[in-house]
Amino acid sequence: MTDRRAEIVAAALEVFAERGYRGGSLATVAERVGLTQQGVLHYFPSKDALLTDVLRLRDALDGQDASGRPPDADVPMGLAGVESLVARNAARPGLVQCFTVLAAESVTDQHPAHDFFAARYRTLRPQLAEMLRRELGDPGPSGLSADQASALLIAVMDGLQQQWLLEPGAVDMPALVTAFAAVLREDRQCGGSPAARQLPAG
Repeated sequence: MTDRRAEIVAAALEVFAERGYRGGSLATVAERVGLTQQGVLHYFPSKDALLTDVLRLRDALDGQDASGRPPDADVPMGLAGVESLVARNAARPGLVQCFTVLAAESVTDQHPAHDFFAARYRTLRPQLAEMLRRELGDPGPSGLSADQASALLIAVMDGLQQQWLLEPGAVDMPALVTAFAAVLREDRQCGGSPAARQLPAG
């Protein structure tokens, strides 16, 4: 990707995070990079094409560590890796907001990101299930099957992101994901971990 294209995509990521895809205009993106709307269309033939590159950039940034390096493909991610990812994202609110806004919008009629997010979850659920199966067994110590735990882990991460964006001072996203991971690791024969016992019953 050329420097100019990369600059446009980075600006679009910010605009879509702030205003959503439908609320964020090409004119606003163009203004942030010092171009006209036609100038942006010189690099991207349509707003949908720009959205595709924004989603790719978000995924690439999401996978990087604090130094900007991608994860080691030879080292499978375990629950500790998930906890580390959430902790990193707590320092990247713009990235979290972009994902949350676009994912929520994607459920609306004929949204151009619908297929991307549907495919993402369709792929992510079995990947996390395999990770949990490898690390915890199936069913795991919590009694949940790997497939159930995978879907719940995704729901916890995505739901906490939304609560954290609304009230960052009231929701400790990394600590709560760590608490949920402790529940998944729990040995039922040991009577429950402190993290499990402290979770609300309701």
